[in-house]
Amino acid sequence: MFYTKTQSPFGEILITASQKGLTSLSFLAGSAGVTDLKGFENNPLYFKDTLTQLAQYFDGERKTFNLALAPKGTPFQQYVWQTLTTINYGDTKSYRWLAEQIKNPKAVRAVGGANSKNPIALIIPCHRVIGSNGKLTGYAGGLTLKEQLLTFEGAI
Repeated sequence: MFYTKTQSPFGEILITASQKGLTSLSFLAGSAGVTDLKGFENNPLYFKDTLTQLAQYFDGERKTFNLALAPKGTPFQQYVWQTLTTINYGDTKSYRWLAEQIKNPKAVRAVGGANSKNPIALIIPCHRVIGSNGKLTGYAGGLTLKEQLLTFEGAI
């Protein structure tokens, strides 16, 4: 297991990975993410491609990521997270839309729960999910960060 930290226009980011791919990406100012790095090796070189793609994203040159991902979660969470990756840069979708995409329109709350457990912020774009009424709702990094990311992407 490896980790590195990097700066972004929105604060410091912690990234972890296994041999299979990224396992987490979290803004350290937020309320979620890995806090115990016991057993992790600090290895910035392992994240060269990730750091390059993040820099391109923050420079406005990249709209999608092409990285191996290995988030840990239940099969339902994995399905929701995979569906999140279909939300385009600069777009927002509702929790209801997400539930409909996974063919379970009554699972709006469960989808919200899975969305809140997304360990790979930004790359699995949970920040692009908003309430059906168009209002910003929950984000592990905080609503201020969510608003900043959506503004950066031109979604709001």
